[in-house]
Amino acid sequence: MDRIYEEKISGAINERPELMKVLKRLKPGDELYVIEMERLGRNNEYLTHIFMEVYLKGAKLVILDLPTFDDIDDANMRNFLRNIFIETKKFQAESERKRIRIRQRQESNWPKSGGFIKDVQFFLDQMLKIKHAEKRILKSSKC
Repeated sequence: MDRIYEEKISGAINERPELMKVLKRLKPGDELYVIEMERLGRNNEYLTHIFMEVYLKGAKLVILDLPTFDDIDDANMRNFLRNIFIETKKFQAESERKRIRIRQRQESNWPKSGGFIKDVQFFLDQMLKIKHAEKRILKSSKC
């Protein structure tokens, strides 16, 4: 292992100087190890861009939280399974980022709406209205 690069910036942010340095320095035969794919990024297109850049430089990207499928003899099957797994993880990473953004927006609105307690109260009120409506429907259908 020649160099270790560490970046404190979130994988949700695409502008990352240390990652750019690593990608610039890659040469054929190099191996780039990443602890988990989400550390590279959470945007599907951006992750695809990074993977292609590593591939086109003739380097190998090793993501430690993904299976290698090295025990599968057929190279085509191994690549097929690896690609399916990577695409699934990319989708999960982007979906998780979207969920985080939604939660952050909801939380930023809480003080204006009365916070979490008011949201729960609203939800419970709606549930009670539905329950009462169901009882009325049941009573009228018995007649």
